[in-house]
Amino acid sequence: MSRVNLVGLLPSELEDLAVELGASRYRGRQVATWIYRKSVFDLEAMTDLPKDFRAGLAERAVIEVPEPERVTPSQDGSQKLVFRLAGDSRISSVVMPDDDRITLCVSTQVGCGFQCLFCLTGVMGLERNLTPAEIVGQVLAANRLLAPDRRVTHIVFMGMGEPLANYAALVTSLRILTDAKLGLGYSPRRITVSTVGLVPGIEKLGRENLKVNVAISLHAATDEVRSKLMPVNRSFNLVALMAALRRYPLAPRQRIFFEYVMLDGVNDSPEDARQLVKLLRGLRSKVNLIPFNDWEGAPFQRPPLQRILAFQSILLDAGLTTTVRWSKGEDIGAACGQLREPVPA
Repeated sequence: MSRVNLVGLLPSELEDLAVELGASRYRGRQVATWIYRKSVFDLEAMTDLPKDFRAGLAERAVIEVPEPERVTPSQDGSQKLVFRLAGDSRISSVVMPDDDRITLCVSTQVGCGFQCLFCLTGVMGLERNLTPAEIVGQVLAANRLLAPDRRVTHIVFMGMGEPLANYAALVTSLRILTDAKLGLGYSPRRITVSTVGLVPGIEKLGRENLKVNVAISLHAATDEVRSKLMPVNRSFNLVALMAALRRYPLAPRQRIFFEYVMLDGVNDSPEDARQLVKLLRGLRSKVNLIPFNDWEGAPFQRPPLQRILAFQSILLDAGLTTTVRWSKGEDIGAACGQLREPVPA
């Protein structure tokens, strides 16, 4: 019988495992504290656990946190972490420091099946979903790389894959990350889940009471343009998407984020900006304009800066909170839309 990885188990599941081994639920809570609160990944180092319980646990379980196969530093201070998983699959995470803030961009799938035309990850296709251990493990591994008095402060599910297409593992990971007593203790306001617009997943997530931020990969304000860029729009068009977002439960000061990759001559005209204002009217939102990050063979180009700023000006004049977000890690293939890790031959 293969041993279960304790990383990625909910604290309640660790309690259940302790009971199965003839111990109290309290012992399971101790294990959760050691792994998630103290970042201790060696059973023998969990000194307040009885020896016989540790021995029984070692027969049933392992603690496996991925070690980055490669860490590539960027000139802007960010780092791309490449992890090799079982079966020689590879995924990437990106650590992005900014003063006292350290943001980690995590992956939820190996590859992606949604084939957005401007995204290199989509060229890979979908290989498989990640497990909760592989998702949470990215956070634990990143924290282990930082100085002892530092840890990741913000987490964005914007790496490889579509988070809502790996829904069960996503929600389990979010519960571990936000558990204030036995998990990693992150505030939901410091976690953002990005999606291409899977309406059923957005509706389900809204019922989970997780209170995390949601970011929508929008990239166009009309169905005609969006369907050309993002095949998912043919299944869930802008009418369905916006209706789901207007129903999404927001905390009092919470907003929905919209990611808009700017593509030269495709979605960057003044009329595109006015259409975007119309689409988002009445919704608490923030728009992040992302100048396109080039990759070899890409069919798009970044618009001139003057056109990007003119587009932003129209949104700002209409009262929409809007920033131009220059992606970090572009020089190391770690910027938005550039993540791709081929399997070696």
